[in-house]
Amino acid sequence: MASQVTSQGQEAVECGLCQNPVSFFCRRCWVNLCDPCVPVHLRVKSKFGHDVVDYASKDDDDDDQTEELLKDITQENDRLQSFRLEMKTLLDHTTKQLSSLSSIYQQKKIEVTARGEDWHKQIDETVKKLHQELDELKKENEGMLQKQKREFEEMIGKMDEMNTKTTELQKSKNVTEMQKFRPVIRKQKILREFTQYTFPTFHECKIDENFLLTYFGYFEKMQERKIPLLEKNVIPDPDSGRKVLEVPSVSSVIDTGFPADKNNNRLYDMAVTDDQKVWMGGASRELKLFDLQGHLHHTVTITIHGMFICMYNKQVVYSGTKAVKKISDDDTVVTMFTTGDWKPFGITGSASGDLLVCLRKDDQSKVVRYSSTGTVLQEIQYDSQCQPLYQSAIYIAENVNGDIIVTDYKKKKVIAVDRLGVFRYSYSGGKCPTSVVTDSVGHVYVADSKDDKIHMLDRDGRFLRYIIPEGGIKAPRAVCMIDDGEMIVGERDTGLAKRIKFLEKQS
Repeated sequence: MASQVTSQGQEAVECGLCQNPVSFFCRRCWVNLCDPCVPVHLRVKSKFGHDVVDYASKDDDDDDQTEELLKDITQENDRLQSFRLEMKTLLDHTTKQLSSLSSIYQQKKIEVTARGEDWHKQIDETVKKLHQELDELKKENEGMLQKQKREFEEMIGKMDEMNTKTTELQKSKNVTEMQKFRPVIRKQKILREFTQYTFPTFHECKIDENFLLTYFGYFEKMQERKIPLLEKNVIPDPDSGRKVLEVPSVSSVIDTGFPADKNNNRLYDMAVTDDQKVWMGGASRELKLFDLQGHLHHTVTITIHGMFICMYNKQVVYSGTKAVKKISDDDTVVTMFTTGDWKPFGITGSASGDLLVCLRKDDQSKVVRYSSTGTVLQEIQYDSQCQPLYQSAIYIAENVNGDIIVTDYKKKKVIAVDRLGVFRYSYSGGKCPTSVVTDSVGHVYVADSKDDKIHMLDRDGRFLRYIIPEGGIKAPRAVCMIDDGEMIVGERDTGLAKRIKFLEKQS
């Protein structure tokens, strides 16, 4: 605020827009105004509006204005500090990528060398050329990650400065300093998206001595994927108003009528629609749509057994022979995209609108995030020590906090990574984990086909209890949530699907 000292030693306050004596005060903008400047000031747009009062009466509201100003600054600081946790996660992830960069690129070189051993001396020059390309890619990758790391550190440092200054103002309650600082903290921006760099993928080609470079293989360079950084979702307290029934009840049973395969398996997978119907896949070349009372509404013929299915954009999608397919509105089978040499298994839609697919080839397993058109957006295969995360990924689900949860048939484990692909936890309490599903508060439910029960875990993979309905369940393979209090469980060998109520609302 502009001011000067009069000949009587009193401070004369001037208009903030000119040098005229002050007559009014805007409590929203914290600025002094003379009579002619009031209409000029009111024409200036402000997202907080204007509140012009007589200057002589403003002192009566100083305490209220101080509290309002401090509250506003504190709220802005809380916003930044909340986002700081997200930034710290991204910084830790980038640091881990940097620490494992050499081992990952060394692993890629081993893949190239292993491929080269199948050839003769004439491919030595090709191997050398690809090694040099990897070195250049590594240097480029490292430079980008180093730059990204510095940017994250700078942003976190700035947020710490804002926090320190806010703490000082909370103690001093210096209005002048608050006035100066509020526009500064309001200008502090947060990221709305994060660039994730993929590692190069080695693509093998058929051996042809006339086209060594073409058929030996090539590296797909780094790709950038913009990952939105949304405001943090508030996940409800899992124990708020919820109680697991001591003996869950079965309200209805659906006889899917699937025949038995050579291993006497009948029912493989299920997917619940928005209008509370259930698609069933089993040991026949059909997908069947039932309502929850067990009435068959529709049957669609496919070319393979319906082992892995999900709902995606209100259409049923399934894993085909090295392809992901969907059933169109006119019952036509449409290939969405192919998966190359990898065979798709478990499949699920994600909150971001992508598809997450378990892929297997020989003794390798990975999770790939695809767009609806088949563009590879993310590959999850190794941990931070460049060791395989999965041995035989089979079913998959996405939790409300972004975790990607996979059941591994050979490891007999449930394996969870965060949305960036960083390992979170594993659970090995089941004998044969198959299908996995989550609820709206982040609980994880795992079907155990050898132990005849459903394992209930919390969002961090800790065991909570078993879900075993009255009358039991036999060899559960498929499990889907109907709502937060009910699930539907498919018995592998009988072909029956049981609707189970397992939660009750607390009064």
